Amino acid sequence: MSGDGASLLESRIPSPNAEWLAQINEEIIEPDLPIVDPHHHLWDMRGKRYLIEDLLADLNSGHNIVATVFLECASMFRKDGPEHMKPIGETEFVNGIAAMSASGKYGNTKICAGIVGFADLTMGAAVEEVLAAQVAAGNGRFRGTRYGAGFDPSPDINNSHTNPPAHIYLDPTFREGFAKLADFDLSFEAWLYHTQIGDVSSLADAFPDQRIVLNHFAGPMGIGPYAGKRDEILPQWQADIRELAKRPNVHAKLGGLGMVLNGYKFEDRATPPGSEELATLWRPYFETCIEAFGPERCMFESNFPVDKVTSSYAVYWNLFKRIASGASADEKKAMFHDTAARFYKLDL
Repeated sequence: MSGDGASLLESRIPSPNAEWLAQINEEIIEPDLPIVDPHHHLWDMRGKRYLIEDLLADLNSGHNIVATVFLECASMFRKDGPEHMKPIGETEFVNGIAAMSASGKYGNTKICAGIVGFADLTMGAAVEEVLAAQVAAGNGRFRGTRYGAGFDPSPDINNSHTNPPAHIYLDPTFREGFAKLADFDLSFEAWLYHTQIGDVSSLADAFPDQRIVLNHFAGPMGIGPYAGKRDEILPQWQADIRELAKRPNVHAKLGGLGMVLNGYKFEDRATPPGSEELATLWRPYFETCIEAFGPERCMFESNFPVDKVTSSYAVYWNLFKRIASGASADEKKAMFHDTAARFYKLDL
Protein backbone atom coordinates (compact mmCIF):
# COMPACT_ATOMS: atom_id res chain seq x y z
CA MET A 1 0.00 0.00 0.00
CA SER A 2 1.36 3.40 -0.90
CA GLY A 3 1.40 6.42 1.33
CA ASP A 4 -1.44 7.71 -0.83
CA GLY A 5 -3.54 4.74 0.26
CA ALA A 6 -2.93 5.49 3.91
CA SER A 7 -3.83 9.14 3.37
CA LEU A 8 -7.02 8.08 1.60
CA LEU A 9 -8.04 6.07 4.65
CA GLU A 10 -7.26 8.97 6.99
CA SER A 11 -9.75 11.16 5.11
CA ARG A 12 -12.53 8.62 5.73
CA ILE A 13 -12.11 7.99 9.45
CA PRO A 14 -15.46 8.65 11.15
CA SER A 15 -15.88 11.08 14.02
CA PRO A 16 -18.24 9.51 16.57
CA ASN A 17 -20.27 11.94 18.67
CA ALA A 18 -19.74 10.97 22.33
CA GLU A 19 -22.60 13.09 23.65
CA TRP A 20 -24.97 11.69 21.04
CA LEU A 21 -23.97 8.11 21.85
CA ALA A 22 -24.37 8.69 25.59
CA GLN A 23 -28.13 9.15 25.14
CA ILE A 24 -28.48 5.34 25.02
CA ASN A 25 -27.70 3.56 28.28
CA GLU A 26 -28.76 -0.08 28.19
CA GLU A 27 -28.57 -2.76 30.85
CA ILE A 28 -25.93 -5.27 29.82
CA ILE A 29 -27.33 -8.61 28.63
CA GLU A 30 -25.51 -11.73 29.94
CA PRO A 31 -22.63 -9.69 31.40
CA ASP A 32 -20.57 -12.78 32.33
CA LEU A 33 -20.48 -14.30 28.83
CA PRO A 34 -16.79 -14.46 27.74
CA ILE A 35 -16.15 -12.57 24.51
CA VAL A 36 -13.26 -12.34 22.07
CA ASP A 37 -13.65 -9.20 19.96
CA PRO A 38 -11.95 -10.31 16.74
CA HIS A 39 -12.01 -7.02 14.87
CA HIS A 40 -11.06 -3.52 16.03
CA HIS A 41 -8.61 -0.82 15.03
CA LEU A 42 -6.23 1.63 16.70
CA TRP A 43 -5.06 4.87 15.12
CA ASP A 44 -3.90 8.46 15.45
CA MET A 45 -4.56 10.22 12.15
CA ARG A 46 -5.15 13.88 11.41
CA GLY A 47 -6.35 14.56 14.93
CA LYS A 48 -8.67 11.54 15.01
CA ARG A 49 -7.50 9.18 17.71
CA TYR A 50 -8.52 5.75 18.89
CA LEU A 51 -5.73 4.52 21.13
CA ILE A 52 -5.54 2.26 24.17
CA GLU A 53 -7.37 4.63 26.51
CA ASP A 54 -10.22 5.00 24.00
CA LEU A 55 -10.43 1.27 23.43
CA LEU A 56 -10.39 0.63 27.18
CA ALA A 57 -13.33 2.98 27.69
CA ASP A 58 -15.32 0.82 25.27
CA LEU A 59 -14.05 -2.52 26.56
CA ASN A 60 -15.06 -1.52 30.09
CA SER A 61 -18.67 -0.78 29.10
CA GLY A 62 -19.97 -3.83 30.95
CA HIS A 63 -19.44 -6.83 28.67
CA ASN A 64 -16.89 -9.53 29.53
CA ILE A 65 -14.28 -8.94 26.81
CA VAL A 66 -11.46 -11.38 27.54
CA ALA A 67 -9.33 -10.70 24.44
CA THR A 68 -9.22 -8.69 21.23
CA VAL A 69 -7.72 -8.93 17.74
CA PHE A 70 -6.36 -5.85 15.96
CA LEU A 71 -7.06 -5.35 12.24
CA GLU A 72 -4.85 -3.35 9.91
CA CYS A 73 -5.90 0.21 9.12
CA ALA A 74 -2.73 1.84 7.69
CA SER A 75 -1.88 3.35 11.06
CA MET A 76 1.68 4.20 12.15
CA PHE A 77 3.35 3.07 8.94
CA ARG A 78 7.08 3.75 8.97
CA LYS A 79 8.07 7.14 7.61
CA ASP A 80 11.31 5.93 6.06
CA GLY A 81 12.62 2.88 4.28
CA PRO A 82 11.37 0.82 1.33
CA GLU A 83 7.70 1.38 0.52
CA HIS A 84 6.77 -2.28 0.84
CA MET A 85 8.27 -2.47 4.35
CA LYS A 86 6.49 0.59 5.77
CA PRO A 87 3.46 -1.44 7.06
CA ILE A 88 5.79 -3.15 9.55
CA GLY A 89 5.53 0.03 11.62
CA GLU A 90 1.85 -0.66 12.29
CA THR A 91 2.61 -4.08 13.74
CA GLU A 92 5.41 -2.64 15.88
CA PHE A 93 2.99 -0.02 17.21
CA VAL A 94 0.23 -2.53 17.97
CA ASN A 95 2.61 -5.01 19.54
CA GLY A 96 3.60 -2.23 21.92
CA ILE A 97 -0.06 -1.78 22.89
CA ALA A 98 -0.32 -5.53 23.41
CA ALA A 99 2.75 -5.45 25.64
CA MET A 100 1.18 -2.66 27.71
CA SER A 101 -1.93 -4.81 28.13
CA ALA A 102 0.14 -7.88 29.04
CA SER A 103 1.54 -5.97 32.01
CA GLY A 104 -1.84 -6.30 33.69
CA LYS A 105 -1.96 -2.59 34.49
CA TYR A 106 -4.89 -2.00 32.13
CA GLY A 107 -7.27 -4.72 33.26
CA ASN A 108 -7.76 -8.38 32.51
CA THR A 109 -8.56 -8.11 28.80
CA LYS A 110 -5.78 -9.40 26.56
CA ILE A 111 -5.79 -6.44 24.18
CA CYS A 112 -4.41 -7.19 20.71
CA ALA A 113 -3.75 -10.83 21.62
CA GLY A 114 -3.79 -11.31 17.86
CA ILE A 115 -2.55 -8.86 15.22
CA VAL A 116 -3.66 -8.80 11.59
CA GLY A 117 -1.48 -6.52 9.49
CA PHE A 118 -0.90 -5.54 5.91
CA ALA A 119 1.41 -6.95 3.27
CA ASP A 120 1.11 -6.04 -0.39
CA LEU A 121 0.23 -9.40 -1.89
CA THR A 122 0.36 -7.88 -5.38
CA MET A 123 4.16 -8.14 -5.00
CA GLY A 124 3.75 -11.83 -5.79
CA ALA A 125 6.26 -14.24 -4.26
CA ALA A 126 8.50 -11.32 -3.23
CA VAL A 127 6.00 -10.51 -0.44
CA GLU A 128 7.69 -13.29 1.56
CA GLU A 129 10.17 -10.68 2.86
CA VAL A 130 7.33 -8.54 4.23
CA LEU A 131 5.50 -11.48 5.81
CA ALA A 132 8.66 -12.64 7.58
CA ALA A 133 9.22 -9.13 8.94
CA GLN A 134 5.60 -8.85 10.08
CA VAL A 135 5.79 -12.14 11.96
CA ALA A 136 9.02 -11.00 13.65
CA ALA A 137 7.55 -7.60 14.57
CA GLY A 138 4.48 -9.26 16.08
CA ASN A 139 6.60 -11.11 18.64
CA GLY A 140 4.34 -14.16 18.58
CA ARG A 141 1.10 -12.21 18.08
CA PHE A 142 0.99 -11.76 14.29
CA ARG A 143 -1.80 -13.94 12.95
CA GLY A 144 -2.67 -12.87 9.43
CA THR A 145 -3.08 -10.23 6.76
CA ARG A 146 -5.90 -8.31 5.18
CA TYR A 147 -6.00 -6.95 1.65
CA GLY A 148 -9.01 -4.73 1.02
CA ALA A 149 -10.54 -5.45 -2.39
CA GLY A 150 -13.62 -3.24 -2.16
CA PHE A 151 -14.28 -1.76 -5.58
CA ASP A 152 -17.29 -0.17 -7.21
CA PRO A 153 -17.36 1.96 -10.38
CA SER A 154 -19.65 4.55 -8.80
CA PRO A 155 -17.90 7.77 -7.70
CA ASP A 156 -20.24 7.75 -4.68
CA ILE A 157 -18.57 4.61 -3.29
CA ASN A 158 -15.18 4.79 -1.60
CA ASN A 159 -13.01 1.92 -2.77
CA SER A 160 -10.70 0.15 -0.31
CA HIS A 161 -7.61 2.05 0.82
CA THR A 162 -5.48 -0.32 -1.26
CA ASN A 163 -7.03 1.38 -4.32
CA PRO A 164 -7.68 -2.01 -5.96
CA PRO A 165 -8.95 -2.80 -9.45
CA ALA A 166 -12.33 -4.53 -9.78
CA HIS A 167 -11.25 -8.15 -9.20
CA ILE A 168 -7.89 -8.12 -7.46
CA TYR A 169 -8.50 -11.50 -5.77
CA LEU A 170 -8.56 -13.10 -9.23
CA ASP A 171 -5.23 -11.61 -10.33
CA PRO A 172 -2.47 -14.21 -10.86
CA THR A 173 0.26 -12.09 -9.25
CA PHE A 174 -1.94 -11.39 -6.22
CA ARG A 175 -2.55 -15.13 -5.89
CA GLU A 176 1.18 -15.79 -6.11
CA GLY A 177 1.59 -13.54 -3.07
CA PHE A 178 -1.47 -15.03 -1.39
CA ALA A 179 0.08 -18.49 -1.65
CA LYS A 180 2.94 -17.33 0.59
CA LEU A 181 0.58 -16.97 3.58
CA ALA A 182 0.66 -20.75 4.03
CA ASP A 183 4.44 -20.70 4.51
CA PHE A 184 3.92 -18.64 7.67
CA ASP A 185 0.66 -20.27 8.81
CA LEU A 186 -1.15 -16.95 8.42
CA SER A 187 -4.88 -16.38 7.92
CA PHE A 188 -6.46 -14.02 5.39
CA GLU A 189 -9.16 -11.38 5.86
CA ALA A 190 -11.37 -10.87 2.82
CA TRP A 191 -12.82 -7.36 2.73
CA LEU A 192 -14.82 -6.34 -0.31
CA TYR A 193 -18.37 -5.37 -1.31
CA HIS A 194 -21.54 -7.38 -1.79
CA THR A 195 -21.19 -7.36 -5.57
CA GLN A 196 -17.82 -9.16 -5.30
CA ILE A 197 -18.59 -12.14 -3.05
CA GLY A 198 -17.96 -14.55 -5.91
CA ASP A 199 -14.31 -13.47 -5.94
CA VAL A 200 -13.89 -14.85 -2.41
CA SER A 201 -15.49 -18.13 -3.46
CA SER A 202 -13.03 -18.37 -6.34
CA LEU A 203 -10.08 -17.60 -4.06
CA ALA A 204 -11.21 -20.20 -1.53
CA ASP A 205 -11.55 -22.80 -4.28
CA ALA A 206 -8.04 -22.10 -5.54
CA PHE A 207 -6.59 -22.37 -2.01
CA PRO A 208 -8.78 -24.89 -0.17
CA ASP A 209 -6.37 -25.25 2.77
CA GLN A 210 -6.02 -21.49 3.40
CA ARG A 211 -7.97 -20.06 6.34
CA ILE A 212 -10.10 -17.14 5.11
CA VAL A 213 -12.57 -14.96 7.01
CA LEU A 214 -15.11 -12.69 5.34
CA ASN A 215 -15.28 -9.24 6.94
CA HIS A 216 -18.48 -7.29 7.63
CA PHE A 217 -21.00 -9.44 5.71
CA ALA A 218 -19.15 -8.42 2.51
CA GLY A 219 -20.22 -4.80 2.92
CA PRO A 220 -23.84 -4.67 1.72
CA MET A 221 -23.85 -1.20 0.14
CA GLY A 222 -26.69 1.21 0.75
CA ILE A 223 -25.40 4.48 -0.67
CA GLY A 224 -24.90 5.92 -4.15
CA PRO A 225 -26.56 3.73 -6.80
CA TYR A 226 -27.55 1.20 -4.09
CA ALA A 227 -29.55 3.64 -1.95
CA GLY A 228 -33.15 2.57 -1.44
CA LYS A 229 -32.55 -0.86 -3.01
CA ARG A 230 -31.92 -2.93 0.12
CA ASP A 231 -34.90 -5.26 -0.41
CA GLU A 232 -33.88 -5.76 -4.01
CA ILE A 233 -30.24 -6.54 -3.13
CA LEU A 234 -30.88 -8.88 -0.18
CA PRO A 235 -31.94 -12.05 -2.10
CA GLN A 236 -28.83 -12.03 -4.31
CA TRP A 237 -26.61 -11.31 -1.30
CA GLN A 238 -28.16 -14.28 0.51
CA ALA A 239 -27.60 -16.56 -2.47
CA ASP A 240 -23.96 -15.46 -2.77
CA ILE A 241 -23.35 -15.95 0.97
CA ARG A 242 -24.85 -19.44 0.91
CA GLU A 243 -22.66 -20.32 -2.05
CA LEU A 244 -19.55 -18.97 -0.33
CA ALA A 245 -20.33 -20.91 2.85
CA LYS A 246 -19.99 -24.18 0.93
CA ARG A 247 -16.21 -23.64 1.20
CA PRO A 248 -15.20 -25.12 4.60
CA ASN A 249 -12.04 -23.00 4.77
CA VAL A 250 -14.08 -19.76 4.90
CA HIS A 251 -15.34 -18.22 8.15
CA ALA A 252 -17.56 -15.16 8.64
CA LYS A 253 -17.36 -12.10 10.87
CA LEU A 254 -20.78 -10.92 11.96
CA GLY A 255 -20.77 -7.14 12.28
CA GLY A 256 -19.77 -4.01 10.43
CA LEU A 257 -23.26 -2.97 9.35
CA GLY A 258 -23.03 0.38 11.13
CA MET A 259 -20.61 1.91 8.63
CA VAL A 260 -21.53 4.88 6.45
CA LEU A 261 -21.16 2.52 3.47
CA ASN A 262 -24.23 0.56 4.55
CA GLY A 263 -26.40 3.64 4.19
CA TYR A 264 -28.60 3.46 7.30
CA LYS A 265 -27.75 7.08 8.24
CA PHE A 266 -28.43 6.66 11.95
CA GLU A 267 -25.84 9.38 12.52
CA ASP A 268 -28.35 11.90 11.12
CA ARG A 269 -30.95 11.09 13.78
CA ALA A 270 -31.49 12.96 17.03
CA THR A 271 -30.78 9.82 19.05
CA PRO A 272 -28.74 6.69 18.29
CA PRO A 273 -30.41 3.31 17.81
CA GLY A 274 -30.65 0.78 20.64
CA SER A 275 -29.82 -2.90 20.41
CA GLU A 276 -33.43 -4.00 20.00
CA GLU A 277 -33.99 -1.75 16.98
CA LEU A 278 -30.74 -2.87 15.37
CA ALA A 279 -31.50 -6.54 16.01
CA THR A 280 -34.86 -6.20 14.28
CA LEU A 281 -33.36 -4.33 11.32
CA TRP A 282 -30.25 -6.45 10.78
CA ARG A 283 -31.48 -9.91 11.76
CA PRO A 284 -31.71 -11.19 8.12
CA TYR A 285 -27.97 -10.67 7.63
CA PHE A 286 -26.99 -12.37 10.87
CA GLU A 287 -29.39 -15.28 10.52
CA THR A 288 -28.40 -15.94 6.89
CA CYS A 289 -24.72 -16.20 7.81
CA ILE A 290 -25.25 -18.25 10.97
CA GLU A 291 -27.48 -20.68 9.09
CA ALA A 292 -25.06 -20.93 6.16
CA PHE A 293 -21.72 -21.10 7.97
CA GLY A 294 -22.82 -22.56 11.31
CA PRO A 295 -21.79 -21.15 14.71
CA GLU A 296 -18.43 -22.93 14.54
CA ARG A 297 -17.44 -20.68 11.59
CA CYS A 298 -19.05 -17.44 12.79
CA MET A 299 -17.68 -14.77 15.10
CA PHE A 300 -19.35 -11.56 16.27
CA GLU A 301 -17.16 -8.45 15.75
CA SER A 302 -17.32 -4.82 16.89
CA ASN A 303 -15.44 -3.18 13.98
CA PHE A 304 -14.68 -0.33 16.35
CA PRO A 305 -14.32 2.56 16.14
CA VAL A 306 -15.65 2.57 12.56
CA ASP A 307 -19.12 1.36 13.57
CA LYS A 308 -19.15 3.79 16.50
CA VAL A 309 -20.66 6.33 14.12
CA THR A 310 -23.94 4.40 14.58
CA SER A 311 -24.03 3.27 18.22
CA SER A 312 -21.99 2.39 21.32
CA TYR A 313 -19.87 -0.65 22.13
CA ALA A 314 -22.29 -1.73 24.85
CA VAL A 315 -25.23 -1.53 22.44
CA TYR A 316 -23.48 -3.58 19.75
CA TRP A 317 -22.69 -6.50 22.03
CA ASN A 318 -26.24 -6.36 23.39
CA LEU A 319 -27.39 -6.50 19.76
CA PHE A 320 -25.29 -9.61 19.15
CA LYS A 321 -26.66 -11.23 22.29
CA ARG A 322 -30.21 -10.51 21.15
CA ILE A 323 -29.44 -12.15 17.80
CA ALA A 324 -28.04 -15.20 19.61
CA SER A 325 -30.81 -15.38 22.23
CA GLY A 326 -32.24 -18.58 20.77
CA ALA A 327 -28.88 -20.33 20.43
CA SER A 328 -27.67 -23.08 22.73
CA ALA A 329 -24.92 -22.47 25.30
CA ASP A 330 -22.37 -24.19 23.05
CA GLU A 331 -23.44 -22.16 20.02
CA LYS A 332 -23.09 -18.92 21.98
CA LYS A 333 -19.70 -20.02 23.25
CA ALA A 334 -18.59 -20.56 19.66
CA MET A 335 -19.83 -17.29 18.18
CA PHE A 336 -18.72 -15.05 21.05
CA HIS A 337 -15.43 -16.73 21.95
CA ASP A 338 -14.31 -20.11 20.65
CA THR A 339 -14.49 -19.56 16.88
CA ALA A 340 -12.32 -16.45 17.08
CA ALA A 341 -9.90 -18.03 19.58
CA ARG A 342 -9.47 -21.06 17.32
CA PHE A 343 -9.26 -19.16 14.02
CA TYR A 344 -6.60 -16.78 15.33
CA LYS A 345 -4.88 -19.45 17.44
CA LEU A 346 -5.05 -17.30 20.55
CA ASP A 347 -3.48 -18.54 23.76
CA LEU A 348 -6.30 -17.84 26.22
